[in-house]
Amino acid sequence: MSLETLLSRDAVIFDLKVSSKKQLMQELAALAADRCGIEQDTIYNALLERERLGATSVGDGVAIPHARLPNLENVSGVFVRLAQPIDYDAADEQPVDLIFLLLAPEAANAEHLRALAKTSRLFRKENFRESIRGADGADAMYVMLTEPQAKAA
Repeated sequence: MSLETLLSRDAVIFDLKVSSKKQLMQELAALAADRCGIEQDTIYNALLERERLGATSVGDGVAIPHARLPNLENVSGVFVRLAQPIDYDAADEQPVDLIFLLLAPEAANAEHLRALAKTSRLFRKENFRESIRGADGADAMYVMLTEPQAKAA
């Protein structure tokens, strides 16, 4: 599974301005709703429900919020780099600035887990995180996310 199958160019957002985790979740839900045809409130509530189980930060300023949704046809993603890091209740107590939202159909357990694993492996690489943080726009970030090194993660 490559991130290219999960992520379209218009689902990569450069320097989003939010001031809180709640505002971030609202923005992610709005961005995802536009791309997958699921109501924004449905996505937002699913994300909040998942966060209640534990923050989806994976450390080093990265979070991978995720949820499974009824009526969603394919696993899909939205990547956001924040203009300023925010508090995310991360276990490592580091603010978050790189967010990869993953949404999956309710029945897509294996596919959902593969997408989470691939994304997590990619963002564990310090050189990749620093490259994304240094990107000069959404186009550059999209290329980084979908190029061969990302596919091999």
